[in-house]
Amino acid sequence: MKFASFVHDGKRQSGVVADDQLHPFEHPVDLLDLIVEGEEALRGAGERALTASLPVPLADARLLPPLQPPTVRDYMTFESHVAGVARGYGDTVPEEWYVAPAFYFTNPYAMIGAHDDVPVPPGCGRFDFELEVAAVIDKAGRDLTPQQARDHILGYTILNDWSARDLQGREMRVKLGPAKGKDTSTTLGPWLVTADELEPHRDADGFLDLALTVAVNGETIGQDRLANMAWTFEEMAAYASRGTWIRPGDVLGSGTCGNGGCLAELWGRGGVLEPPPLVPGDTVTMTVEGIGTITNTVVEGVAPAPLPPARRRR
Repeated sequence: MKFASFVHDGKRQSGVVADDQLHPFEHPVDLLDLIVEGEEALRGAGERALTASLPVPLADARLLPPLQPPTVRDYMTFESHVAGVARGYGDTVPEEWYVAPAFYFTNPYAMIGAHDDVPVPPGCGRFDFELEVAAVIDKAGRDLTPQQARDHILGYTILNDWSARDLQGREMRVKLGPAKGKDTSTTLGPWLVTADELEPHRDADGFLDLALTVAVNGETIGQDRLANMAWTFEEMAAYASRGTWIRPGDVLGSGTCGNGGCLAELWGRGGVLEPPPLVPGDTVTMTVEGIGTITNTVVEGVAPAPLPPARRRR
């Protein structure tokens, strides 16, 4: 099934996507609440929606993020992406990267829908996109093995980790972050595709082999395959659960794909800002095989409220 959250006639709803139509759940409920209740409750609500509710044309609704996740872990699992960005700093992939699937926690309050406008972050002069796929957790678990973790993944969606590269570079020199460089917008959408729909795409090594494409203003910038990840989503979920809990609704981002999955990789490989950073009016379109397409347009942001420099204490 494909589950979506949306606004139609001013009313926020969730439901099932089928044949370019949205079938609302019979009782108003957030998708996250059904995920927490359990897969059986979620699928039952979906089946009833397909047969009993009055459908809404997709074209008449505004898609929201499928869910508002309690946490979002974003990984770096594409070696070619890491290598390209590192090259821009005269560096190579660190040996530590090969040891475990590193991630950072990003802002769960920054989620936007599949076709929402994206404001330039305050103070940003090098705005960038990042093409990713994200897994959504549906069962709580702790200290899981990868084999156990497969039963904890409900499904997948597209994730665009919008990035203020100049802010990110500055704050990471302080040995923290990224923080404000990744803090203002993250696209999730267009909907949540349950894991069983993508099983036919799983290769012999356990990876989902899906085609990934990103374009800016209609021009293809990057293409890759999800199977080029260095770790599976099950391995990422197992690592996330080490010594702690993963819980229903948690989102695990694959990290940016290679071969042009973001501008920073291309800047690193070419040594110049080409293609140029995103500016208001640019439209970024991402398509993932088996999931769908998201399209967001960059708009003017707000100026940052001024802050004083640090008070030097000696």
